[in-house]
Amino acid sequence: MAVLSVSDLSLAFGHVALLDHAAMALETGERVGLIGRNGTGKSSLLRILAGLEPPDDGLVQVQQGLRRVYVPQEATFAAGATVFNVVSEGVAEARALRDRFEQHAPDDDLDALQTRIELLDGWNWETRVDQTLQRLQLDGAVRVDSLSGGMQKRVALAQALVAAPDVLLLDEPTNHLDLDAIAWLEELLTGFRGSLILITHDRAFLDDVATRIVELDRGTLRSYPGNFAAYEARKEQELADEAVMNARADKLLAQEEVWIRKGVEARRTRSVSRIKRLEALRSQRAARRESLGRVKLEVDGGQSSGKIVAELQHVDKAYGDRVIVRDFSATLLRGDKVGLIGPNGAGKTTLLKLILGEVASDRGTVRQGTRLQVAYFDQMRTVLNPDATLADTISPGSEWVEVTGQRKHVMSYLGDFLFSPARANSPVKSLSGGERNRLLLARLFARPANVLVLDEPTNDLDIDTLELLEQLLQDFPGTVFLVSHDRRFLDNVVTSTIVSEATPDAPGRWREYEGGVTDWLTQSQRARALQAQLTKSVIGASDKRGAAQSKPTPTESAIPTAPARRKLSYKEQRELQELPGRIAALEAEQKSLSDQLADPASYTSGSARIREMQERYAQIDEELLHALERWEVLDGK
Repeated sequence: MAVLSVSDLSLAFGHVALLDHAAMALETGERVGLIGRNGTGKSSLLRILAGLEPPDDGLVQVQQGLRRVYVPQEATFAAGATVFNVVSEGVAEARALRDRFEQHAPDDDLDALQTRIELLDGWNWETRVDQTLQRLQLDGAVRVDSLSGGMQKRVALAQALVAAPDVLLLDEPTNHLDLDAIAWLEELLTGFRGSLILITHDRAFLDDVATRIVELDRGTLRSYPGNFAAYEARKEQELADEAVMNARADKLLAQEEVWIRKGVEARRTRSVSRIKRLEALRSQRAARRESLGRVKLEVDGGQSSGKIVAELQHVDKAYGDRVIVRDFSATLLRGDKVGLIGPNGAGKTTLLKLILGEVASDRGTVRQGTRLQVAYFDQMRTVLNPDATLADTISPGSEWVEVTGQRKHVMSYLGDFLFSPARANSPVKSLSGGERNRLLLARLFARPANVLVLDEPTNDLDIDTLELLEQLLQDFPGTVFLVSHDRRFLDNVVTSTIVSEATPDAPGRWREYEGGVTDWLTQSQRARALQAQLTKSVIGASDKRGAAQSKPTPTESAIPTAPARRKLSYKEQRELQELPGRIAALEAEQKSLSDQLADPASYTSGSARIREMQERYAQIDEELLHALERWEVLDGK
């Protein structure tokens, strides 16, 4: 049953129609992912669905009594307000009605007030707020302005959830959240009982949460059942079919244009019906909205850096009592694509500055390579002057920019990033978040660099631009350091990850893994399983030895009837003696394979050899687990 629907919806800013007679419906319990290019009107549509903005035309139908709650990209809170007070604003109506009932005026209809309070479950609103705070792990006494961006996002969600909405509308809920917070949000939303519409460009998040994808494309809403992976498969076929249909229509139009010209010269008479068809074809061609342009990404890799970009040996770094890095060692080579993963505040930026020599270590040695040309992408966009024009931001004082050895006019270069010439002299402050990120990428790639440092480049970028940026970074011959919480993006780009594994007992601990997020999770889970298996074996053997030593000497009448432990055969004794050496050899072989896979030079030997090494690496994991299990069995005998 549809709880919310729109039909014949129209919205335009200037001559651009963001919504062109669009229609959609939201069913009970659905979780809809709303996607589309930056600037297509997704946020405007969400505010229309929330009842915060009116459309230019069309009909919005809402089920009677439906509670809708909208959470914007960047929530704003009153200065100095506590978390409890902010979250309580989600039940503001219930609070006001209960206060009015308790301090009723003579002309108040108490029966009507009581009915409305019960409908809103307003008699115990304090309990609801406390339960929501506990569920979202928030301290109600803390001031909101003292919290990090990720925690403030939790507060905004708590304010929305305490209202018990039937429809929850979220605009970019994963922005500025770390991986743990994103996983927490996924669990929260999949357990949400109402209907959900969310805007996000996080493809892994859409795969895990969405039950339907709705795409806003050239003013039209198109629905695709299933998650993002199902949408990708169907969309690819749709675009191919659309291209074929457009090509056929263009061919027919060209043929009719030729006929009308030749017909005039040859016969001096023209078929009225064919003329009408030609006019109709011309109208259809003029009305067709072509697929939006794609960003053209190119980066000048500059001169090659030295083979070693950075070498760290037993590095420590702390600020006062706070340990950021402890005993970290790594060798980073030219061509490495390194992802840095960790919760917000773990010290990823500090570790990057240590690697690049911008911050001195407290202990250990850090050696930078030669001929490094570093370009930064700052997630806070501090390098952008809000009052400067787009053209001055890209090429101050000049109308030309040189990219990959080619000289381009700044207008043409901005066009590669989907900025029209008319906007070249607009100030930066007039741009949306996604447009500012595109401008920052344009500025970054306008300068030669062999080391790219990208701090959260995926925020606010649409999916098409993300995929193009992925391809660019994969093909980039230099070195890339990437800080991101977009799992799919990291998996598609990085060759290794440096992960924060700090604990209260081991602060500042970082560890390097081969591959992306998926590989890190797989390797860390295997390592924990092997460690648990080994610990269990050692504890089990120790317990057995302790029990045997503490057991009193049995008397003749107390001899147990159970059979005595069987002695190991000669073959089993030899196997038990050889197992430690075999385990050590397997671990050494796996370490050697890991080093080879981390060396860019290995990838010149062909894909077959790389595939063999990867398969052998996985096989060693299985052999190690089998060897440890066998050792436990033999030791138990």
